[in-house]
Formats: sequence, C-alpha cells, structure tokens
Amino acid sequence: MKNNKTLVTKHYKLKNDVAPLSYMLPTRHTRRSALLYFDPKTNTNRALRYAANQKTPFEDEQDGNVILEPIVFEDGFLTVASTNPVLQEFLYLHPQRDVVFEEVDDEKDAQEDIEELNVEVDALIQARQLSMSQLEMVSRVLFGIDPDTISTAELKRDVLVYARNQPYNFLEVLSDPELTHTSQVKVFFKKGLLSFRNKQKDVYFNTPSNKKRMLVVPFGEDPYHVVGSYLKSEDGIEDLKMLESNLED
Repeated sequence: MKNNKTLVTKHYKLKNDVAPLSYMLPTRHTRRSALLYFDPKTNTNRALRYAANQKTPFEDEQDGNVILEPIVFEDGFLTVASTNPVLQEFLYLHPQRDVVFEEVDDEKDAQEDIEELNVEVDALIQARQLSMSQLEMVSRVLFGIDPDTISTAELKRDVLVYARNQPYNFLEVLSDPELTHTSQVKVFFKKGLLSFRNKQKDVYFNTPSNKKRMLVVPFGEDPYHVVGSYLKSEDGIEDLKMLESNLED
C-alpha cells in the first residue's frame, strides 16, 4: 500500500493554486470527515488516523496510546521528512489526495512545462511563416474582422499574439481543412452578399438578383459552419458559384 519504499523527503502542495496562510488537513476518521481506505485484500473500508507515535496509518492496527498531531499546510505547502514514513503513507492513502492536495513532482512539472512551451513555439513559428493570404484567412476566422481595415503590421502582430496566448486553439484552426472555406463564408457576409436576420437564426441572400432566405440555422450550431456545409453540398454548389461571381464583380 505504500507509495514509495525509498525513504526520501517529500513535498506537497494544495491544488488549484490555493494558498491560504494555513490549511489543516483532516487527520482521523469521523462522521463529519470520513477518512476511509478501501482495502482490496479484505474488501473492507478501513479507517485512517494519523498518530505521531504509531507505525501505521490504519486505526485498526494502532494501539490505544495514540498521540494525535495536526497536519498543516503553510502558505499552500507541506514538507514531510524522510524520517516520517507513516505520515507519507497516510497522505498517500488520504481521500483528499489529488483532490485538495498533491505531491510535488518537479520532474513531471518540468516535463509538462516543456510540452506547453513546445506547443507555444510551434504555434509562433507557424504564425510567423503564414503568407499574407493565410494571415487574412486566419484573422477572419479567429477575430471575425475584415483584414482590409487594418495594417499588415497590426494583422501580423495580432495573429502572433493570439498564437502565443492560445497556441492549442491557433494550431487547431490552422490545421482545420475547412479554414479556407470558412474564411470565404465570412467574406460573403462582410461584403454584404449574405446577411443574418432574426438574431442569426436565419441566413438570407443579399445579391442584386436574390434576396431569398438561404437557410435556418439549427439551434446551438455555428452559423458560419452551417452555411459553409450547405454551400459545399449538392444543393448549395450553384449558390456558391453565384456568390463567388458576385464577389468578383
């Protein structure tokens, strides 16, 4: 049941960056604070209790002369020396482990940081290598803006900043096979060839020869995706050609 037989000093921290001046962890099983460990060997729930003068964290293995001591996180952290393996085992078995607190794993944390940084670097590299036409497409999809209304420097800066701050989402958008098509749909709206009505529930044509309703956007769906899917379908291909023709005029 022990987490690690090697006697080393271990460090623990409260999760979710919670760092009160002090936090007292429950140390014994009570009705108000259930500290139970399900033992698969006996198929029973065993009560936990930390006592400084005992050799086990299990209450049923302790003698009657117990010395209870508080377990207190100071500024969100707790250090347990290698000379206190019972407390380390108690914390390993504690029901609040990985819920309220967790063991500090510097190597794991470093690896996670490396992965995050690598994704950020990849996103920035790809953002920097985008052509002007790609920058325009990405900006339409990410920001919903007309790239003709801002300078090239502003466009490049905004895309780079987004790639740095939201690298996963940026890479997801960049790898989307529908990126070009989604950008084109937004151009149709920006140029006024398509328009929303009824709080974006209805999409209408807005060309000189066609003012009819194109479609109704199903509840909860992205309207641009719905329009794009329609224009790629057999029913919508002629409408797509008509919109492209009007865009060129």
